[in-house]
Amino acid sequence: MTQTTTTLDATATTGKDLPPITLSGTDFERLSRLAELAADKAPATADFLAREVARASIAPAGAPLRGIVTMGSQVEFRDDVTGQVRIVTLVYPEEADIAAGKVSVLTPIGAALIGLSAGQSIEWQTPGGGWRSLTVLRAG
Repeated sequence: MTQTTTTLDATATTGKDLPPITLSGTDFERLSRLAELAADKAPATADFLAREVARASIAPAGAPLRGIVTMGSQVEFRDDVTGQVRIVTLVYPEEADIAAGKVSVLTPIGAALIGLSAGQSIEWQTPGGGWRSLTVLRAG
């Protein structure tokens, strides 16, 4: 399995190749609107999400998206900085509940995860200047 590594920050990419990502048509439309609506409240993350959505490949209607992080899917990922493995469900902001393992797509981790597939890695700079990196181990 090939691993792809990408560097992102909260406001711009560094020019490295971005990993290919795939969204369903429904997720594409809904996430595009969400990024637009969130631009005033969370500009950096909304911009990050908008860029990810804009560059995604859109799967044909009804195509199975096995192994790809989609909205509502459970994803197992490794924090490449700490080595911690987490299992979360990617949700819309109104459903977020960290205690229940539900991570909003309107967080840096959620925006980084959307559309990735098992084996892909992504690295980004946080608004505070630190670096985060994660690798998707399983999505479904």
